[in-house]
Amino acid sequence: MSAFVTLSPILSRAGGGLAFRCPGCDDWHVVNIDGEDRPRWTWNGNVERPTFDPSILVRTGRAVTPAAEPWEEGDPPLICHSFVRDGRIEFCSDSTHALTGQAVDLPGFGE
Repeated sequence: MSAFVTLSPILSRAGGGLAFRCPGCDDWHVVNIDGEDRPRWTWNGNVERPTFDPSILVRTGRAVTPAAEPWEEGDPPLICHSFVRDGRIEFCSDSTHALTGQAVDLPGFGE
């Protein structure tokens, strides 16, 4: 992946995508907005209050590879499913972390 270029306190450019920090995973999520790669999201162009469409589904560990090692403390959640709308991240009920069902502001990079 190419280097991150900060666009705002909550959004960075990463090659053909945009990156934000997910408070549910405590990790970065990157959505592709340019080029021919799939999947690709639409973006409202607002770096302070971004909206991406469609939803963002991130799977890790056994959610991707059933034979993967069992989950250990500190590992990312198996499923993070969310909508980013108007600078807030809305976690869907199938997410497997503590913020499931909640909506929170996108955190700044240092938060």
